[in-house]
Amino acid sequence: MTLSLADAEKILADNFAPWVLDLGLAVVETGETHAVLRLPWSGRLAREGGGMSGQALMAAADTATVIAVASARGAYGPMTTVQQSTSFQRAVLDADVLVDARITKLGKRMAFADITITAEGSPDVVARASTVYALLA
Repeated sequence: MTLSLADAEKILADNFAPWVLDLGLAVVETGETHAVLRLPWSGRLAREGGGMSGQALMAAADTATVIAVASARGAYGPMTTVQQSTSFQRAVLDADVLVDARITKLGKRMAFADITITAEGSPDVVARASTVYALLA
């Protein structure tokens, strides 16, 4: 039931608030139980000290979960975040970020995911997140 990259990009374009779209997220991979999005580096997303802001990373993790759930279900359906927990491990400086959302359980009413965030080109984890989603239809 995996979504094509074009279908995933359309879900991104059609279902997210303008400020989320302003992050410039791009879908780079979809699979049966996952999605990988790229968050491009921007000085506008940097906080004091030059690291990418946690708010941007959390929004990217949340968005990647929606695409991963849609890919696992084969289509987008209404859903909402119930819980998100993020642990930051190191700063991202002047690098794009890859956000890898993996579905750990997909039920009829709930979905659970683990997200790993890395700076592109580095194996070191920048942050880890977990999300819980309510599936509304």
